[in-house]
Amino acid sequence: MTLEEARERARRAAHLNAFLCFTDEHGPGPAVAVKDLIDVRGVPTTGGGVILPRVPAAADAPVITRIRAGGCGVVGKTNLHEWAYGASSRNPHYGDVLNPGLPGRSAGGSSSGSAAAVAAGLCDWAIGTDTAGSVRIPASLCGIVGFRPTYGSIPTGNVIPLARSLDTVGALAPSVEAAADAVALMAGWPGRFRAVGGTASTLRLARPAGWVTELDEPTALAWADVGSRLPEVTLPDRGLLAQTAVTIQSGEAAAFHRDWMRTDKERYGADVRAKLEAALEVRAADYIRACGERPALTEAVERVLADLDALVLPATAVTAPPLDGPEHREELTRFTRPFSLTGHPCIVIPAPAAWPPVGIQLVGRLGSDARLAEVADLLRRSWA
Repeated sequence: MTLEEARERARRAAHLNAFLCFTDEHGPGPAVAVKDLIDVRGVPTTGGGVILPRVPAAADAPVITRIRAGGCGVVGKTNLHEWAYGASSRNPHYGDVLNPGLPGRSAGGSSSGSAAAVAAGLCDWAIGTDTAGSVRIPASLCGIVGFRPTYGSIPTGNVIPLARSLDTVGALAPSVEAAADAVALMAGWPGRFRAVGGTASTLRLARPAGWVTELDEPTALAWADVGSRLPEVTLPDRGLLAQTAVTIQSGEAAAFHRDWMRTDKERYGADVRAKLEAALEVRAADYIRACGERPALTEAVERVLADLDALVLPATAVTAPPLDGPEHREELTRFTRPFSLTGHPCIVIPAPAAWPPVGIQLVGRLGSDARLAEVADLLRRSWA
C-alpha cells in the first residue's frame, strides 16, 4: 500500500493505539511500521518511555537505511511495552495497544504496536525487536507471522537496547513470504523468498521432550492437532535455559538504566520500575557465570537441531490475556526465552483453525534462516 493509504488506515484505527507518531514521507511503499526503539530521521525516539528528550532523530538507524534502499517507506513509529521490558501491550505513558481481533485483550509485547498494525492491515509489514520473545509473542497473540532471525543478522545500531547480547531486530508480517523478505532486506541478504515444492511429510520435525506443559485450553487443543504425532528430542532443561537468559537480560538492562534509576526513577511505569529494581540486584558473579554457561547450552541445542529441519513447539503457553489482568510474563515467554539465549532463528506461524489465535514456533539451526522460512511456508500451506 502507499504510505498515504497506510497512514489513513492507521488514523481510522486510532482506537487500537498502535502508532505513537507518523512520518511525513510520501511514496508508493511498501509501507513499513517501525517500533519506537529505532531511530527514524525526523521523528523522536521514545523507547515507550518519557525520559528521553522529544528531539527528532537526526539520522536513520542502519536497519532503516537498508529498508529505504530496498524501496520501503516508514509509515510511523509504533507503541510498545515501556523500554521493551515486558510481554504485555500496556503502556502507562502512551496508552495500551489493543488486540485488533480480540477487544479487551493484550496484543502481546513488547512489539505490540507493530503486531497490531500488521494484524489490522495498517501497513505491509512492521519492524520489531526481540530480546525474550518480543516479536514472537505478539505475533502469536495477534495471529500473524513473526520472524526472529539468527542473533546478529540485522544491525542494531541506533536501536535502544534492553539487553545487547540478546536483542535481535525482527519482522512481523501477514505471511511467511513477507516476513522472510523483510528479514532478508534488513539483514542485507541477496534474493527474495521462493516457495519450495514437496509436502510437509518429508520434513524432519520434532518436539522437545518434557517441555510443553501447563497450556491453556485453546493452546492445548491447537498443540494436540499440530504436535501430538511428532517425535521427541531431548534438549537442555528449559528452566536452566530460561534462568540463564533472565540473569543475562537483567544484568544488561540494569547496566543501561542504572543512571536513570538513580535520577529519574519515578518517571518509569510501576511494572518496569519493579523489574529494574530487581535487575539491579543481580550480582556481577552471577552475570559472568551465566555468560560463561551460555556457549555450552547453545552448542547442546545446535547438536539436536543438526538432524532436523525444525524444532516445533507452541510460541506461548496461553492465548491473549485480558489487558486489565496480570501480565502472564512467564507463560508468554516460557517457550521463546530459551532460544533468545542460544540465538537460534525462530519463526512463529498461526496454528490452523485456532481461535483465539495460537502461534506455533519453529526453531532452526544457527544461520539456517532461509531454510527455516521454507519449512514454515511448507508447513503453513499443508494446513490450508
